[in-house]
Amino acid sequence: MKPQKRGLPKNRIVPERKMYFRPEVTHCPDCGTKLKRHHNASNKIVATLEGIIEVWNMAYHCPDPVCGKPKRYFRSVQADALCLKHTSYAYDVLALVGEMRFKQHMTVTEISKALKERGIPTSERHAMRLYEWYLTLLRASLTADVKEQLEDVVKEYNGLLLSMDGVQPEKGNETLYVVREGFSGRILAAKNLKSGSKTELMALLRPVKDLGFPVIGLVSDGQQSLRLAMGETWPNTPYQYCQYHYLKDIAKPVVDLDRKLKTGLKKSLRGLREIEKQVEDDDSIESEVTRDYLAATRSLLLEDGNPPLDLPGIQIYEKASAVKASLEKSVAKKGGPSS
Repeated sequence: MKPQKRGLPKNRIVPERKMYFRPEVTHCPDCGTKLKRHHNASNKIVATLEGIIEVWNMAYHCPDPVCGKPKRYFRSVQADALCLKHTSYAYDVLALVGEMRFKQHMTVTEISKALKERGIPTSERHAMRLYEWYLTLLRASLTADVKEQLEDVVKEYNGLLLSMDGVQPEKGNETLYVVREGFSGRILAAKNLKSGSKTELMALLRPVKDLGFPVIGLVSDGQQSLRLAMGETWPNTPYQYCQYHYLKDIAKPVVDLDRKLKTGLKKSLRGLREIEKQVEDDDSIESEVTRDYLAATRSLLLEDGNPPLDLPGIQIYEKASAVKASLEKSVAKKGGPSS
């Protein structure tokens, strides 16, 4: 019997192209001799939003024996900066995961699905790991120069506007609490907490208070422990319920109705594949126009909107109406369906 060929592992990331990187330093910093290639420092496959690439990082060294440092190797900083060490996902993917989680409030399951739709192989377990790496980068962004930046904010606005919110990726996991300065958008504190009690939240706020800057306003959602922690840390400071959460709450009935509209409209658009099959091998002008209309209609199925301000159901309805009006106009110009 002939041995069966093994296919690629199910979760193997297959690169689309190769990229070779050389060190940005071309000459020895000690003796000035031109560096010479010595070996391949690293080789890894990296998934980016622009595609999957195989990255080769070449190591160079000083070939001059007089210099006395033949085992000092130089490698590309640009290649090393593509992704975190021991990972295969670029920083742009991590940034997208953070945006989907905190801005679009997507679950880990939804993030995994969205990444796959963009051609980035992953799983729910990997999506959760990407989210954790994003949190690591978020905490690392809290640099020491924050005080200088906040001084500029205080000069312009006479104080800081502080907001605080908590995000839990999945039920049962720790909650990430983030403290942000509203005028500058600067993150002042971020930490995973097992409990969102007033005591733990006040401990998170304490380093921010110790900076010593005046605070002219506080913003949070309706979570009572958040309000109590911020209120006791900065007593007599004006508090405001987050406008986004307020709008989201009062718009919930409208969003629910829009969701039903979206579902109904998508059901009415079923059957596109059958029409596509009928015209896919036809080279006539009519079939070409039909394929364009089918593509425009299919794009409606991907419309997600951004509730509560941009309702996807309304967007699909308006765009579908525009496609229908254009189609009716084209049919009228052609002389009716029979022609």
